[in-house]
Amino acid sequence: MRDFAKLFKALSDETRIRILKILLERECCVCEVMQALDISQSRASRNLGILQDAGFVRSRRDGLWIVYSIDEQRMNSYASPLIELLRNSLVNEKILLKDRERLSHAVRVGPKAIHR
Repeated sequence: MRDFAKLFKALSDETRIRILKILLERECCVCEVMQALDISQSRASRNLGILQDAGFVRSRRDGLWIVYSIDEQRMNSYASPLIELLRNSLVNEKILLKDRERLSHAVRVGPKAIHR
């Protein structure tokens, strides 16, 4: 029951929905999430952590970066249909279209280049 509630709590925030939508496009490091959503590093990291704790997202190290992606292989049986619902929803939402556009220009930058 607790894991079930954790999924819905994770989805109850607009920023986390926006992050999931861009991660459905491609895997991203924190700096790419920051650029795509135009948010601070702390806000991106905090929300990625919540999504990871809920079981939606996984992380892996890629050189200097921690890269996040949708964890479709280890996702619990409750999370999978929610991701599918999200994948097919909000396709013409203006803010999500803008996030997607910014994501297409997002680049990985070194830790010293992040200022927000």
